Amino acid sequence: MFYQMYELNHAAIAPMRVYADAMRMTFENPVNPLSHTHLGRSLAAGLEVFERTTRRYAKPEFGLDQTKLVTGPVSVREKTVWSRPFCNLVHFERALPANHRPDPKILLVAPMSGHYATLLRGTVETLLPSAEVYVTDWTDARIVPVSEGRFDLDDYIDYIISMLHALGPDTHVIAVCQPSVPVLAAVAVMEENGDKFVPSTMTLMGGPIDTRISPTGVNELAQAKPIEWFEDNVTMQVPWPLPGFSRQVYPGFLQLSGFMTMNLDRHMIAQKDFFVHLVKDDGDSAERHREFYDEYLAVMDMTAEFYLQTVDTVFIKHSLPKGEMMHRDRKVDTAAIRNVALLTVEGENDDISGLGQTKAAQTICPNIPDAMRHHYVQPKVGHYGVFNGSRFRSEIAPRILDFVRTHALDNRAKPAAPRLVKGGLSN
Repeated sequence: MFYQMYELNHAAIAPMRVYADAMRMTFENPVNPLSHTHLGRSLAAGLEVFERTTRRYAKPEFGLDQTKLVTGPVSVREKTVWSRPFCNLVHFERALPANHRPDPKILLVAPMSGHYATLLRGTVETLLPSAEVYVTDWTDARIVPVSEGRFDLDDYIDYIISMLHALGPDTHVIAVCQPSVPVLAAVAVMEENGDKFVPSTMTLMGGPIDTRISPTGVNELAQAKPIEWFEDNVTMQVPWPLPGFSRQVYPGFLQLSGFMTMNLDRHMIAQKDFFVHLVKDDGDSAERHREFYDEYLAVMDMTAEFYLQTVDTVFIKHSLPKGEMMHRDRKVDTAAIRNVALLTVEGENDDISGLGQTKAAQTICPNIPDAMRHHYVQPKVGHYGVFNGSRFRSEIAPRILDFVRTHALDNRAKPAAPRLVKGGLSN
């Protein structure tokens, strides 16, 4: 009944939220003399903090309608090119000039871990000038009818394989955080099957490949409880009248409470600072707060079967690095990966996927040639800095794009260009 109570409380507080928003606009109206006083600004600030704290945040937009090429700006539009009940594959289609050289195809696999794929907005924006970018836009499980069936970790792997088939040969896959495990498993399955659509490169960023290495608070929580505890305490049914009524899920609001508890003091200070910025009429600082929390507080439900299977496989049993992970009725053999170049990226200060957890992929994929593998640790960044922010733009993204170009099929197949030396040609 916990989910039902959450929905009832949210509905019950809605009139107060509407009233608070109306009163905020009253105290902000320049016609109102109080709007020019410290008291009026304080009342308006308090009312906005209350309204924003109690609202439900909708799925954000990517809002990327333009990118800048070397030749100048071009328009961008979002186009769904592949669709299943639990995911849409979105292509950020650029209006390229006719003489533009083909750019690499990148499948950017967003995490299904509470937040929407728009969390990777900065990642997409950085890659767009140099690549055809496709993003997995996962669907909020609470809006997927039960008639559409289940969705678990095996289905996730099948979705990745199906997307790679849809995109065709010489695709480059990038997994951010949680999808590192299913993406690596999907590539192993494809290699073992001799699949001609296996990606050219695989980039794993801040992913929990082996959580026995440098365990974080997230890892320790999973280890401290049996899987039955998670099933009994954090999964529940979607209430009526939502489209996913009676589907068993791990609700987004529970996931959000877990995220915020990890850094509760930081979020409380941010709320206090937001109030102060509003009172001081510091519009720029207040707007940056709104932009961050509009994204951070927008969360989605994930299916209980996916969540429980992921916790059990990745965080409790460590099945992938032990060589015991199963996909359907077959064992996932990462040693089968031979033709896919592997890049692993970690953040020095990552407190979600500890240092070394992603690098473990290099160890469990022993048959990738040394010339086709690379590991990079970005100094002075935490988990989110691995895929977003100034250091991602200036130091990580260029390395990813260089790796992708180097190991694209056309470049990989070319012999080294002859070098002109005195007296003749040399390789």
